[in-house]
Amino acid sequence: MSQRLLPLLLALGATLAQAAPELETVVEGLKTPWAVAFLPDGQFLITERDGTMRTAKAGGKPSAPIAGVPAVDAVVQGGLLDVVIDSDFARNRTIYFCFSEPGANKTNSTALARARLSEDLKRLSDVKVIFSQKPKVESKHHFGCRIVEMLDGKLMLSLGERFSGMQSAQTLDNHLGKIVRVGKDGSVPADNPFVNTPGALPEIWSYGHRNSQGLTLDDKGQLWEHEHGPQGGDELNLIKPKLNYGWPVITYGENYGGGKIGDGLFAKAGMEQPIVKWVPSIAPSGLVRLKSAKYGPAWQGNFFIGSLKFGYLERVKLDADNRPMEQEKLFPDAGRMRDVREGPDGLLYLVLEAHGRIVRVKP
Repeated sequence: MSQRLLPLLLALGATLAQAAPELETVVEGLKTPWAVAFLPDGQFLITERDGTMRTAKAGGKPSAPIAGVPAVDAVVQGGLLDVVIDSDFARNRTIYFCFSEPGANKTNSTALARARLSEDLKRLSDVKVIFSQKPKVESKHHFGCRIVEMLDGKLMLSLGERFSGMQSAQTLDNHLGKIVRVGKDGSVPADNPFVNTPGALPEIWSYGHRNSQGLTLDDKGQLWEHEHGPQGGDELNLIKPKLNYGWPVITYGENYGGGKIGDGLFAKAGMEQPIVKWVPSIAPSGLVRLKSAKYGPAWQGNFFIGSLKFGYLERVKLDADNRPMEQEKLFPDAGRMRDVREGPDGLLYLVLEAHGRIVRVKP
């Protein structure tokens, strides 16, 4: 190697090293954080699974618990889960959150609530449950519980099949293993796909889901979801009304400990195939399709998905026909990752559950 070339290569290597994205802690000292939303004043609104909601400033300490949060059934996978702010929050101060709602005789279900956050950020008022999953069951697992406000102002909510109710994901007389669509007051939109189907619950938008902990809109207003498979078979899906996404009739996973599920089918007529599947499972949680150009063109329009199992952030790039082009594992030592959001500043924010932190991906 020439003496002239060596300094150029070393300089290039140093430039690439400096350009690599890295994680920066913006909030710490949280207890099992589950979701983060962004308030107009730059503060974070954070849920903790044990039933606590807090605010925090970047670089500051979490606030005292916000008063007015309803009782949650914080058992195993249940608790206070997702939170989003209304698109007109600056005017109405409305937030939406979902949680495991306790019922009689040790039962529970996923519920969606609306509330107003006080100007001083210390309390919730006008708290109202606007949707409650039916039926309530005795289970500590698979609550789902991600919320998206659509471009038309309707709310989408992902609902797990509660593990014990896996077969119910295929029937329309219940909310287990479904994505539902409701108005901001909990009303049923007249154009929901099963409104006129006898025996079907009218809130249902799509069905055949297992346990979805990722829900997001792309720049075209399309709804995307990911869900946990059993042992293998996690999925990324493009969600459309009335479609059946297959669980538990078709899956790329298997029973815990081995063995096929049902007839062991990977495909069946009338059931949707995933856009991306993971075998083995990564246990996905948190999902965003990045709109910002802050990280350059290579990342813009890509999906970013947290892994609970392996503690990394996965980047997924699709082509124009929604076929996987690239998959990359980022920040392999970050830790158990519960939520992934794009902030108002166009940067990615990650909720690290076990570490009790929110971190920002620096370009």
